[in-house]
Amino acid sequence: MRIAILSDDFLPNSTRIHAKMLHELAIELGNRGHEVVVITPNHSKGCDRLVYKNVDGAEVWFFRAPPTHGIGHFRRAINETLLSMYAILALKNSKSNTNFDLCINYSPTIFFGPLAAWFGRKGCFVYLVLRDFFPQWIIDQGLISNHSLAAYYFRFFERLNYRATDIIAVQSPANIGVFAQMHGGKLSAQQVLYNWADINRSKDSSFGEQLVLQNRLSDKVVFLYGGNMGHAQDMDNLMRLARGLKAAPEVCLLFIGQGDELDLVNSRRVQWSLDNVTVLPSISQDQFKSVLSQVDVGIISLSSSHSGHNYPGKMLGYMVESLPILGSINAGNDLQGLVNRADAGFVCINGDDEGFLANALQLATDHSLRQRMGDQSKTLLNNVFSVERAATQILESIPERTNV
Repeated sequence: MRIAILSDDFLPNSTRIHAKMLHELAIELGNRGHEVVVITPNHSKGCDRLVYKNVDGAEVWFFRAPPTHGIGHFRRAINETLLSMYAILALKNSKSNTNFDLCINYSPTIFFGPLAAWFGRKGCFVYLVLRDFFPQWIIDQGLISNHSLAAYYFRFFERLNYRATDIIAVQSPANIGVFAQMHGGKLSAQQVLYNWADINRSKDSSFGEQLVLQNRLSDKVVFLYGGNMGHAQDMDNLMRLARGLKAAPEVCLLFIGQGDELDLVNSRRVQWSLDNVTVLPSISQDQFKSVLSQVDVGIISLSSSHSGHNYPGKMLGYMVESLPILGSINAGNDLQGLVNRADAGFVCINGDDEGFLANALQLATDHSLRQRMGDQSKTLLNNVFSVERAATQILESIPERTNV
């Protein structure tokens, strides 16, 4: 069948985890004999309305659109709102076949609803991969008021996104209940679709080896946090951990990424004299995979104010490289039980600073524990979070009339 994948960002220039996930899904579906097209914005100035590229084996249609990052919150909201309009204009004015059997709409962003509805009116089955509840999470963080104009604006497009959908796939069992409480039973059918990753390890460790040498980490037990450093991740939580780990000179915390709380990370590092923290800018997905092959523990953090239950995408990269997971997340998130029951690491509740530190010290001082939990982490990936499993679930969700 013909499959369209909608993403607000994609390789080769993106450093975001979901761009890598969707590339892997496109390749997996293509390997199963389906014709797969990724539709994503192109923010380059002066580019054609629609640009066709092959990105590492995936067919990608880049539609011209204004930038959505690094431009301020108001302009970003406006530009994201226009994404569907720009995509539809580009597709209508092209000579390409825009009839698809299946549309996989990845959210965030919430603004592909009109584009998904356009495909739906042409007979396409729409499958929404819903990874967080926006705008609810920014309301939880206190970034906007529950009854603000911004909240009403975003909720309008959130509902439009849901109504354009045949199946809504949340990322954890707990989110089924959260979604039902937020929206009732009036929307599309819901199911759980876990995040996914290609289970194959990095074949090139040279970049990671060089990075470790340049930053004098060769003799350290390296705890890695990679990805977005924003309000949703509560970076102060990780800086408190770093302060506690000053008593363990063999440990270094390596932060790689960017985000709204990067300044907080750097200021805390100076304020608390955290010589055990190394902060580096974002790198490419291939470079990040190489770094993963050289570190010892992968860290995840989620703000305690989250009402939804996220499974951070960065965790998948850790599991691919058989890293134990050290986590501190919001209460009620079933990721805690999943990781702890699998013996794939230690996950506690954000706010339990003593428990977080104690878990980190166990991993820092016990090599055999890290090795055992790392092996179990890879097993958990194979059993629950593989791209093969995700592709099968999506395809099996489609009614027989389109599943050809």
